[in-house]
Amino acid sequence: MGRIKEWNPENAEFWEKEGKRHAKRNLWISVPTLMLAFIVWQIWSVVAVRLNDIGFAFTDEQLFTLAAVPGLVGASLRFVYTFAVGKFGGRNWVVFSTGVLLIPTLGIGFAVQNPDTPYWVMLTLAALCGLGGGNFSSALANISFFFPKKEKGTALGINGGLGNMGVSVVQFVTPLIIAVSTFAFIGGEGQVLANGQEIWLQNAAFIWVIPIVVMTIVAYFGMDNLPTAQQSVKDQFVIVKRKHTWIMTILYVATFGSFIGYGAAFPLLLRSQFPDYVALAFLGAFLAAAFRPVGGWVSDKFGGARVTTYVLIAMTLGALSVIYFIGQQNFAGFLTSFLLLFIAAGMGSGSTFQMIPIIFPVKEAAPVLGFTAAFAAYGSFFIPQLFGWSVSTTGTPISALYYFIAFYVISIVLNWYYYQRKNAEVRCDDISKNAA
Repeated sequence: MGRIKEWNPENAEFWEKEGKRHAKRNLWISVPTLMLAFIVWQIWSVVAVRLNDIGFAFTDEQLFTLAAVPGLVGASLRFVYTFAVGKFGGRNWVVFSTGVLLIPTLGIGFAVQNPDTPYWVMLTLAALCGLGGGNFSSALANISFFFPKKEKGTALGINGGLGNMGVSVVQFVTPLIIAVSTFAFIGGEGQVLANGQEIWLQNAAFIWVIPIVVMTIVAYFGMDNLPTAQQSVKDQFVIVKRKHTWIMTILYVATFGSFIGYGAAFPLLLRSQFPDYVALAFLGAFLAAAFRPVGGWVSDKFGGARVTTYVLIAMTLGALSVIYFIGQQNFAGFLTSFLLLFIAAGMGSGSTFQMIPIIFPVKEAAPVLGFTAAFAAYGSFFIPQLFGWSVSTTGTPISALYYFIAFYVISIVLNWYYYQRKNAEVRCDDISKNAA
């Protein structure tokens, strides 16, 4: 543990004798640290829903903005985090990027206790939660170095999928933890709702303080820096000149961008359309995260481009179904259709990431993973903002959904033309070649 001097996972003897053991240890430490990052990143998707219930007086647009701003900051930070592993080392960066999550977590815990807290303070804390959004790019870039090409899809799917689970964890745990005075000893009274019920909204943030401290320590003592990961920012930055970097960015925006954007917006969307069912908001992100490893594994078996085509078609149909059932004011159909969207987006997040190590050489694949993830993370800003605009102007999210459908259709065409058709520039569905 610490710094490994030699690393060659493509050598079968090295992999079985030594490499697999180190790789799996780093993977299983990376997963919970990434999950905590997603929890902090998406905490506003659930905190914003309850602010006005405890005495704040923010508009719907302000609430959607609080849920969206962490996405904007997190996406921007991913460009920095993408190159940080090569510059500082995987273990070193995980330790720093996990420990720094304490700043917004503690800040939110104290700020929500005072309804007079200015909106700009809340907006600043929301922006600081973007620190958690940056972690995905560095975590995936780091883990990609540890595994041989034939296992990258599964490994990245596990790391990304279980890490993504943080979105559903925070949406599921928050309603439960704010109902009890667990952290009253830190300071702060409960808040009384209009119906007389007492909640402790500060718990939504305070509950994650101890896990963040623990995983920062575990990462320090349990993870490794790899010599093969060391690259200058200039060497890594060559990826922006590659055409396929930008094509894969579009495909990942369509899949993961949708997942994280829908995850951030879904609680507020339910509140605006079907307010009696807000407690079910966690289901979407949970299913998306759960199916991400499935997407990576299936792509290792049958080809990433093929799986990506199927999931993009499913996302198009899912969005059309959501539009139909909103018009019918049919909650069961709305929820089922949206869950289909989440599942397909989760699988597509895994399938597109499986394609990248096939398309690019190993030294470029890692920064490309982080670079595409950075752009895709903007989905967590633009999708809630689009939904907020649509709901405020028309009363429904339908107008926003038509924009998403058009983007999915464009993505289907790009994926087929460049990676799936018979004469494609890079055939990502040639399984025998991928496993070599």
